[in-house]
Amino acid sequence: MKTLFKYLPVALMALTGCTDWSDHYDDLAAASGSDMTLWQTLEQRPELSDFCEVLSHTEVFRMHKKTGVSYAQLLNSGQSFTVMAPINGTFNKDSILQLVTTNYGDSAVEKSFVGNHLSRSTTSAIAGRKEMRLANTKRIMIGDGKVGNVGILDANIHAKNGVLHVVEHNVPYAYNLYEAMCDLPQFKEVGNILRLYEEDEFDENASLSNGTIDGVPVYIDSVVVERNKMLEAIGLLNAEDSTYRMIVPSKEGWQRAWQKASEYFVYDKKVAKSDSISRHWITRALLDDAIYNMTLQDSPEDSLISVQYNRKEPKYHVFYNPYAADGVLGNVERTIECSNGILYETKEWPFRPEQTFFREIKCEAEDESLILANTSSSYNSRMYSADSVSGTGYLDIVPETELSNWTMTFNVKNTIAGAYDICAIILPNSIYNNVSPNTLSCKFRASVIYVNEKGEEKSDNLGNTVFTNNPFKVDTVVVARGFKFPVCNYDQINTKIKVKLTCYITKKETDYYSREMFLDCIFLRPTSNNEE
Repeated sequence: MKTLFKYLPVALMALTGCTDWSDHYDDLAAASGSDMTLWQTLEQRPELSDFCEVLSHTEVFRMHKKTGVSYAQLLNSGQSFTVMAPINGTFNKDSILQLVTTNYGDSAVEKSFVGNHLSRSTTSAIAGRKEMRLANTKRIMIGDGKVGNVGILDANIHAKNGVLHVVEHNVPYAYNLYEAMCDLPQFKEVGNILRLYEEDEFDENASLSNGTIDGVPVYIDSVVVERNKMLEAIGLLNAEDSTYRMIVPSKEGWQRAWQKASEYFVYDKKVAKSDSISRHWITRALLDDAIYNMTLQDSPEDSLISVQYNRKEPKYHVFYNPYAADGVLGNVERTIECSNGILYETKEWPFRPEQTFFREIKCEAEDESLILANTSSSYNSRMYSADSVSGTGYLDIVPETELSNWTMTFNVKNTIAGAYDICAIILPNSIYNNVSPNTLSCKFRASVIYVNEKGEEKSDNLGNTVFTNNPFKVDTVVVARGFKFPVCNYDQINTKIKVKLTCYITKKETDYYSREMFLDCIFLRPTSNNEE
C-alpha cells in the first residue's frame, strides 16, 4: 500500500540554517570506495527515481528565499551528506511535486520531506543505535538496521561526498510541540494565536557589511533571525534540543478556557492597544503553567514545576500529584509523542485561575515607591526579617501630633478584573518596642480607588466601615470582601488601583486607641467567585 506523505502547512517556520553551509560539513573518510557523488549514486538506482525527481524540483531555501540551487545539484557538489532514500511507490510523489509548484509549498517540502531524509554529517548504519541530526534540525536514531522505525533495505552505500541508505519507505516527519499546535486540527486555535507572535529580526552582528552610503549601512549579506516572542516567554516549543511536556485542551475546551480567562483581562477604554494586550495576557494565562521543562524536574511523579517557576515564590507554578484524579494530568484524553517532548491532550483546561494567573497581590508598605500620598503623618520604613512578616520589613506610620488623624494612599499593581478580599496586615506594637509596647488597637477606615470600563476614576468608601486590629498579633484585617474590579490593570505603567487608609479616632477616644500603625502590607486575596 502506498504511504502518503503528510506535509506541513507553509506557515511552519522555515529551516533554521547558518549563514555558511560549510559550518555543518564533516570531512569524508579519505577513501570512500567510489568516485561518484551522492546524486550520481542515486541516479544509478532505478528504484529511487521518484525520490530523485523530488530532489530535482526542490530548491534550497535560505532566509525564506530560493537560492536557485536544487537538492540534486547540492548532492552533486563537494558538500558532505547522509541520505536516507525511500524506494518508489512508498510516498506520494505527485502530491509533493504539486506542492513544490505553489508559492510557499516548496519550503514546506524542503523542511518536512527532503530535509527529513538528509543529514549534513556522514553517518553509517552499524550495530547499536546512535543519534543523528537531520537537515531540518530534527534528531533521529540510526543503527541496528533502522532509521527511526523505518527499516533500511540497503545500508552504507558510500559515495565520494557521503553515504546513502536505501529505506523501505519515507521517514515520517515528527512534529515538535509548536508544529503540533499549528497543524493538528484540534489545536489550531492555539497555533493561530502563537503564530501571531512570529517575526523576523535583522541580525546586524551576523550580517556582512559593505560600508555606508549617505550614512546608511549597506550589507552584502543580510542575516535575518526568526523569533517568536510568545515562545520566548512561555517556552521554546520549536527547539529540537529541548525536552518538554505540554498540556493543552482540544478545541472546545480551549474555547471555554479562553472565554473564562478573557473575563479577567478586560482593559478600560483609555488603554492603548487594549485588544492586543488582552490577547497577550490571556494567552500567557492559559499557557504559562501548561509547559514543563523536564530537565528541571526533581520528581515528576510527585510534582511538576512549570517553566515559570521561581524559587522565591514557591507557592505558584508547582503542581503536586499530577497524575492523581484531580491532578493536572489526571484526565488526559490522548498522549502525542513529539520530536521535543510529549503533548497531553485534555478535554478541559485542567487548572483553576487561583492556581495560575489569578494570584495574591502584596503591596509591601515598606516600599515607599508605592506610597502615593499621605497627610498629617510621617513614616519610616523599618527592616525586619521574620516568617510572620512579608517582604523585607514594615512601615511605621506616625501621626504629626497626638491628635492627628492621618491618611496613607498606596498604589496597588497588577490587579485583574476579578474579585478580591482586600486586607491590611497590621503588626503588633511589640514589633518595634517589645519591652513596654503600646497595647492599644489602631482604629481606621479604608477606601478603594479604581477605574470603570470607560477609564473613569471611581472611589468606594466601603460603607464607611470602621476597623480595628488586634494589637497582640499579626492581624489580617479584611476591609472589603469579594471586591470586584471591573477592569484589569495588569502590567500597566499607569497604576490606577489605590487603597487609602484613614486613621479615624475622635479626641475622646485618644486614650483608647493608638494613632501609630505598624503596617506590613496591603494584601489582595483572590476569591473564587468572579460573578458580577
